Amino acid sequence: MTAQDSATTGPTIAVGPAATGSAAPAPAPLASPGSLPAGRNGTLLGVLSFSLTFPSTAWGLESFGPWSLVALRSLLAAAVAGGVLLAARVRVPERQHWAGLAVVAGGVVVGFPLLTTLALQTSTTSHAAVVVGLLPLTTAVFSSVRTGSRPPRAFWAAALAGAAVVIAFTVLQSGGGLSAGDLYLFCALLVCAAGYTEGGRLAKVMPGWQVTGWALLLTVPLAVAGAAIALPYEPVRLTAHGVIGLVWVSVASTFFGLYVWYRGMAEIGVARASQLQLAQPLLTLIWSFLLLGEEVAPAAPAAAVAVLVCIAVTQRAGARRS
Repeated sequence: MTAQDSATTGPTIAVGPAATGSAAPAPAPLASPGSLPAGRNGTLLGVLSFSLTFPSTAWGLESFGPWSLVALRSLLAAAVAGGVLLAARVRVPERQHWAGLAVVAGGVVVGFPLLTTLALQTSTTSHAAVVVGLLPLTTAVFSSVRTGSRPPRAFWAAALAGAAVVIAFTVLQSGGGLSAGDLYLFCALLVCAAGYTEGGRLAKVMPGWQVTGWALLLTVPLAVAGAAIALPYEPVRLTAHGVIGLVWVSVASTFFGLYVWYRGMAEIGVARASQLQLAQPLLTLIWSFLLLGEEVAPAAPAAAVAVLVCIAVTQRAGARRS
């Protein structure tokens, strides 16, 4: 990683002998991934990684139970993150940043994966993908409260319009009410939005990959305990799909996806980056059809396209800080 993983400057923290977050002679690819996309392009790459999370989770559930899958996902992602941090000789962050890292760990690394995995036991991936379209609005609200961001009225109007479409779709698909899977998904939105907001804030003072790495390492004790308890009670039936799904949600979605996502948020702002995630439901619908052969309800693409329209409006409106 470069010394500045974002275009936003801010106070540095003690993450290495220098503010770069690495120490010479650490290998350049680990300490300076400047060739990776930044800003909006990096955020879009994160959205692409996330769009495959639900189909990959569905594959993973072919081999593992929900609790085992989440525990193993965290452990594998933490192993990758720990190896990268060790190779780059990154020092432990200052004490003042650990509370924020705990929020990221609880919301993004544990809460969202667990709640959405439980939801996918009763919901289709296409349905879950459209419900998660509410995440941009939820993140924008958390960001406004936490960071003092004050997006203009056009931003909020477009975001609320996208949220209204998602809520109408959810009620329609659930027969006029909310299912248990929907409740899991809505709770997942809240904890993930909190983690995204805090991670975006931390990515201004330390490289985004370190935010992800330290948050993952925080969950290791919980993941070890979860795996030890869940694996004896949940049968494991290894299949190619199951292994691929586990590897993807661990390495691509959790580690790499979060790295480019936080880096992008640090550069273009949490609120604007969150609105780019409105593209995620439509992408997930495509993957659900191509990879799972899932029948997509006619209302799902319509709802996904409707919220895509909101992206252009929110991005054009931008966000200004008080």
